[in-house]
Amino acid sequence: MISVNQVAINFGDFELFSGISFQINRRDRIGLVGRNGAGKTTLLRMIKGLVTPDSGEIVVPEGINIGYLPQQMVHRDGKTVFEEAMSAFSEVLRLEREMEQINGQLASREDHESADYMKLIGKLAEKTERYQLIGGGNIHANVEQTLRGLGFREGDLRRATSEFSGGWRMRIELAKLLLQKPEVFLLDEPTNHLDIESIQWLEEFLAAYPGAVVLISHDRAFLDRVTDRTIEISLGKVYDYKAAYSRYVELRKERRGQQLAAYRNQQKKISDTEKFIDRFRYKATKAVQVQSRIKHLEKLDIIEIDEEDTATMNVRFAPAPRSGSIVAEMKDAGKRYGNHTVFQKVNMVIERGEKIAFVGRNGEGKTTLSRILVGEIPFDGMMKTGHNVRIGYFAQNQDELLDEEKTVLQTIDDIAVGEIRTRVRAILGAFLFSGEDAGKKVKVLSGGERSRLAIAKLLLEPYNLLVLDEPTNHLDMRSKDVLKQALLKYDGTLVLVSHDREFLDGLAGKIYEFGNGKVKENVGGIWDFLRKKKLESLDALDSAVKAEAAPQKEKPASDGKISWEKKKDRERQVRKLENQVRRTENTINELEKEIGEMDELLAAPDKETLMRLEQDFFSRYERKKKKLADEMERWEKLAGKLEKMSS
Repeated sequence: MISVNQVAINFGDFELFSGISFQINRRDRIGLVGRNGAGKTTLLRMIKGLVTPDSGEIVVPEGINIGYLPQQMVHRDGKTVFEEAMSAFSEVLRLEREMEQINGQLASREDHESADYMKLIGKLAEKTERYQLIGGGNIHANVEQTLRGLGFREGDLRRATSEFSGGWRMRIELAKLLLQKPEVFLLDEPTNHLDIESIQWLEEFLAAYPGAVVLISHDRAFLDRVTDRTIEISLGKVYDYKAAYSRYVELRKERRGQQLAAYRNQQKKISDTEKFIDRFRYKATKAVQVQSRIKHLEKLDIIEIDEEDTATMNVRFAPAPRSGSIVAEMKDAGKRYGNHTVFQKVNMVIERGEKIAFVGRNGEGKTTLSRILVGEIPFDGMMKTGHNVRIGYFAQNQDELLDEEKTVLQTIDDIAVGEIRTRVRAILGAFLFSGEDAGKKVKVLSGGERSRLAIAKLLLEPYNLLVLDEPTNHLDMRSKDVLKQALLKYDGTLVLVSHDREFLDGLAGKIYEFGNGKVKENVGGIWDFLRKKKLESLDALDSAVKAEAAPQKEKPASDGKISWEKKKDRERQVRKLENQVRRTENTINELEKEIGEMDELLAAPDKETLMRLEQDFFSRYERKKKKLADEMERWEKLAGKLEKMSS
């Protein structure tokens, strides 16, 4: 469908890509991976047509609609959430006008057998098909369903977009994109501003979507659940794997192991051959063998090992100055904006050396409480910090707070004081900003590079309380692992806001749960918390909180347990069916591709091509066609079951 052919692009003297090629097919689910700065966002922008390659070409068939969600965008004010989402249906409104015009022309004509009349009928059918495909007959319900799936409450839909944070406004843009139903989705870090419940909804939406999806994400679970193909960008080249992320990691390791073994084996043979040549070069009786081996070496294709990008951050927080045993204490703390109460009566004691996490739905006050902790905003109630507490704060929008006109070096150098000024370049090097990278302006950095720079600022002073609000957004997986190890070794006090379960695992020893205006303390790690709550994942957190807050009718406890177990069992069955449907679709796509290639051979005009076909070609061809028919029948049955289960 879309072809990337021998594309190369340079930024000054730096070559980002060199002769990369791959194809995006219908129904592809591609995860684009690689370290921060490898060029993932640039590649998406090239496919969208926003960046022109220096050489090569990207071929997009005429009429293919590409939907693109960037990491950052400019938002416009003046509409409600619902009105802004409705703007996605400009095509629907245009089609309605065009269909009305055609119907008017048809009603006024009597030449029902003419070619012109039939042409109008065909035009109307074409526009009607597109109108139905993009949900033209039910746009209001689609808008509401999509916004609710992305976490907006019913009361939010009539609120002005200007009342919402950047993360929530990004959700509105994502909703508009999903409602447009393009043939190809290009999504750049779509989960960064979503809570777990919304991530799950998006996973289900994309898994069932009939078009192609190409996405950048550093969320392992999200990639595994949505994608079935992984394209890695490394050192200007691409490596294409027909597998989701976790399997790709295994295959990449196997491939490099096989390459290394083959390379060593070949090098040994070359060495042995060269020794033979040197030993018998001047012996007449061995002249034939020597010449034969020389020719063999000249014709040999030397096995090359793919270069591996081994660059990693090197983060080590300075030893924390000793603080009082009580780092921070809150009593009856609360926060409201006008008539909206975010939370109230929060009582919390944070002791020296604790590592705690704030979890819950977006909008429940995790960031607000973080900002209260660091003294950024006023609040009700009381809070006091302990003796000698020095706070380092990473805001959720930290990358947006950087001065885009400054260079990387200026950003750090301008705030470094004292002895640390002599180590500025060493610190930048530890965060992969070495040499010319230090002279780059912030505005040209990727989202991950900006996050690395913001984290680097935390190393300029020794802090004993780190408050980190979603620090892993935009970080590649290798950088996330390095940051986690650094935080595990950090001897100060840590407060983390995160929706990344893997990142929190083993890092946080106490969980504060936010929901319905309350903040509850749970002693233990993230999985201890989930087990206690009898939740399979954080995506059930909000519904559990709502259930606790809602007034309950009197009924036997066992009935509630049975009902809950039935619900979870039904969800498990639905997930199982969804996986089976998806696997069957993948098999069908593969079989159709293989049969198509065989059809091309059979359609070859020359007899010579047909004569070269293997003896069992026709039997394999028939077996594949039969298997395709069986898989289509299996898909129909599974899809029918899934529809019944989901209704």
